[in-house]
Amino acid sequence: MRTMLKAGIFGATGYTGFRLVDIVRRHPEVEIGFATSERSAGSRLSDVFACPWDIALIAAGDAPLDEVDAAFLCLPHGASIPAVQRVVEAGVRAIDLSADFRLSDPQVYEQWYNTPHTATDLLAEAVYGLPELHREAVAGARLVANPGCYPTSVILGLYPLAKQNLISGNSVIVDSKSGVSGAGRGLSLKTHFVEAHANFSPYNIGHQHRHIPEMEAELSAALDRPLSVTFSPHLLPTNQGILSTMYVTLVEPWSESELLSLYGETYAGEPFVHVLPAGDLATLRHVVNTNRCTISLTLAGEDQLIVCAAIDNLIKGASGQAVQNFNVMFGLEETTGLET
Repeated sequence: MRTMLKAGIFGATGYTGFRLVDIVRRHPEVEIGFATSERSAGSRLSDVFACPWDIALIAAGDAPLDEVDAAFLCLPHGASIPAVQRVVEAGVRAIDLSADFRLSDPQVYEQWYNTPHTATDLLAEAVYGLPELHREAVAGARLVANPGCYPTSVILGLYPLAKQNLISGNSVIVDSKSGVSGAGRGLSLKTHFVEAHANFSPYNIGHQHRHIPEMEAELSAALDRPLSVTFSPHLLPTNQGILSTMYVTLVEPWSESELLSLYGETYAGEPFVHVLPAGDLATLRHVVNTNRCTISLTLAGEDQLIVCAAIDNLIKGASGQAVQNFNVMFGLEETTGLET
C-alpha cells in the first residue's frame, strides 16, 4: 500500500490558503499535516470560514515540519522569507505562493517591493513554478516560487510568440481584468462591496504593478532579448477569474491558421492549456473553478494579433498551480486533484 504524502499549509485562512486546503483535502495522494494562521491560531478552520472542515489552526512557529514532506506558503511578501528558510532548513520541500522568490535578482526585488531580500542564497536556487515552461527544473527543486496570477495568464498567452521570436519591437501592451479576490482577504476601501459592485476600475496602470517584472523576465528569456510590458490591470466586480488581452505586432504577417498551429504545437500534451479554435474567444466561464488556461487568437490586421488568455486567479493563478507544482515535484500525475 502506497504511503500518503503529507503537506503543511502556512496561511490557511487567506483566500488562496483556504482554496488550497480545499484542493489538498480532496487530493488522493496527500494529507494535510498542519494548517497555520497567526490571527486564528487555536481555532478551527470551520470557525473562520463557513465550511465543515474541522481542521485545527496553529501558529506558524508551532508547525511540525518533521511530520510533512512539503509545505505550501500562502503568506504575504516579506513574511514568507523567514518561513521558507525554516522549511528548507528542515529538509522539507517548499512551494511559496508569495512574491518573495519569483525574481532572481535581489536588486529587482528590492526595487519593486521596497525592501531588501534577506535570503539571496535561496533566491538564487528558487525555480519559477510555471510547469509548462519549467517542468524539469520544478521536478528537482527544493524551493518553487509559484507565479503571480496576472503573469501566469500573460506568460502563457505570449510564450509561443516569444519562443519563435515573432514579437516585433521591444514592448507589448497588456490589458487585464481580475476578480476582487485577487486583492486578497485583507480590508481595503477599493474592495468594499459598495466600491466594487457595479463598478469597473483600472489601477496601477502603465509600468507600476508588481507583477510586471515576472512577465518581463520570463518573456525576455524566451525572446532572448529585453521586452517591456505596458500593463493595465482592472478590478472586475466578480469573485474570481482573470482575463488578459494582449496586443502584439508580429515581425511578419502570419495567417490565423498558422498561429493556431504554432500554439497547438507549443502546448501539445499540456493538460491545463486549452487553445480555442478560430472565431472563439476566451472568457471567464471557460476557466472559473478549474486549473485551466484558455487562450484565443484574433488577427486584427496582417501583422496585428490580439491574444486573450483566461484563468481562475485563485486556482491556476495560485492554489491549483501550487498543487500542479507539487504533483510534478513528487512524481505524481500532473492533473491529480485538479480540474482540467
